[in-house]
Amino acid sequence: MTAPTVLTVPTVPTVPTVLAGTDDRAVPGPLGDLAGPGHLRALPVGALALLAEQIRTLLIEKVTAAGGHLGPNLGVVELTIALHRVFESPHDTLLFDTGHQTYVHKMLTGRQHEFDALRRPGGLSGHPSRTESAHDMIENSHASTALSYADGIAKARALTGEHGRAVVAVVGDGALTGGLALEALNNLGAAPERPVVVVLNDNTRSYAPTAGALAAHLAALRDGRARGNLFEQLGLAYLGPVDGHDLAVLEPTLRRAREMARPVVVHVVTDKGRGYPPAPADRDEKMHAVGVLDPLTGRPASGPPPPTWTDVFSEHVTELGGHYDDLVAITAAMPGPTGLSRFAERFPERFHDVGIAEQHAVASAAGLATAGARPLVAVYSTFLNRAYDQVLMDVALHRLPVTFVLDRAGITGPDGASHHGMWDVPLLASVPGLRLAVPRDPSSLRTLLTEAVEDQEHPTALRFPKAAAGADIPAVRHLGPVDVLLRPDTPEVLLVAVGPLAAACLEAGRHLASTGTGATVVDPRWVLPVPAELLDLAAGHRLVVTVEDNVRSGGVGDAVARALADRGCRVPVTSLGLPGRFLPHGSRPELLTAAGLSAEQIVHAVLRARADPAHPFT
Repeated sequence: MTAPTVLTVPTVPTVPTVLAGTDDRAVPGPLGDLAGPGHLRALPVGALALLAEQIRTLLIEKVTAAGGHLGPNLGVVELTIALHRVFESPHDTLLFDTGHQTYVHKMLTGRQHEFDALRRPGGLSGHPSRTESAHDMIENSHASTALSYADGIAKARALTGEHGRAVVAVVGDGALTGGLALEALNNLGAAPERPVVVVLNDNTRSYAPTAGALAAHLAALRDGRARGNLFEQLGLAYLGPVDGHDLAVLEPTLRRAREMARPVVVHVVTDKGRGYPPAPADRDEKMHAVGVLDPLTGRPASGPPPPTWTDVFSEHVTELGGHYDDLVAITAAMPGPTGLSRFAERFPERFHDVGIAEQHAVASAAGLATAGARPLVAVYSTFLNRAYDQVLMDVALHRLPVTFVLDRAGITGPDGASHHGMWDVPLLASVPGLRLAVPRDPSSLRTLLTEAVEDQEHPTALRFPKAAAGADIPAVRHLGPVDVLLRPDTPEVLLVAVGPLAAACLEAGRHLASTGTGATVVDPRWVLPVPAELLDLAAGHRLVVTVEDNVRSGGVGDAVARALADRGCRVPVTSLGLPGRFLPHGSRPELLTAAGLSAEQIVHAVLRARADPAHPFT
């Protein structure tokens, strides 16, 4: 262990050249000329400060124009330069946990001229992408996994005798709060012959400040107060803490780590959002992820956005907190993105940020419910995948009334395959006793959230997308929990609109009426288990078409078809939804259209199904 030091990361001058490049090339100066890591290693040390400044300028220009992860990348500029100067990617393997901090890595590996298409269809991914470059080994963008990848790759290299190829995993202090990262450290520490370099990028936060005892231990290591060292106690070597913005210190420290030929943690302290004044001014998230901004002010370029589903949830869950003094809200390191910040401010004693630990969040919620509290767990839909076992065996097995609120459900947009929340419905459909609601508009979100929180007999879940919530869509009739949105004179086709796709289904239903096809449009609201009233209604139609923003296999359409078959009802069911494959990044409207879920495409699907000789329409 290096001698304990009180580490102070110096401030950096504001990047002075935002949007100020006058060179005719897309990326001027040394960064524009950089052909790859080999060229970077050949640069004189004196050229690196200018290179770092140009990288920050390009980051600010391109990310504020397209949206993306700005703060994390501004914080790792010097660290990424040092990594590529010390290690020879792709011969050496560089793994970036989560991956949203790899914009700098992409610039240094020859993709700096492609940032005009960042996170756009056919353009650069916002995360590592194996199809883009041999320098991108893994495409993960769920946290805490890189150390396990590193462990496995190092084991494989040992088997093949490739002892000269370094394996490096860059992991944030936030990601270390995930149990999987600790499992990997447990294994690495017990294998002194396994030369994995763990670069701990400690910026004291993920989205929010890092929570828990580990954060306190890292703080003690940073300021020299630590009595003992967790990493050394686990059997790993430890170097640091070092200033993550000082290349003169970073490079020799990383070289020393490589030469140790054993598992070693290099503790690097960085400043999230470094070099861009609006970032530190954002106290909540340090501009972790941004939309399109004015690069000079850091404010939204087009004025305040319309209210999102998250905004509506945030307002109503806080209101419910005032009605129920046993309502406890839990999140996994994302109070702002999941809409719980307002609740946390008003009811701090009933809010818990458990870190990037979804499994613990759900099991802890089970404990709260067991003791009589009313727990609500708010996570991204895609991250609930990590806690399926706890949902099934800790919550559902004990029939505990835990409410799950799944933000970013369905097509999420430019964050790509790992962030599309398209797997939750099939997973939750397999959980006995769980009730799943999908709101179609702000009013139904409020109503369904209230019903979920008040249900003390079942686990419940709500899902909604990352999008503007839109206007309310009134029902023309109520059949138990089912809302009828459009009722024709002569019903032939039953369009089952799942949540936010109700607007497209309404438009399709009206167009079908103009073609002489009577379409009833309904919103089940509580989609699982399938309401009996929906099955009764389906029996009076010649065709049922379900429309849902999740993978079709195991989705609402499959559940409706199975429930009808169990009743002996032979009305045919056509399911429209997302294909069972990983979808690329792109805007939500573009990807929904690609999946055949626009109003016009729903009309065509209905007419095709109606014309099928197997359907008794003639």
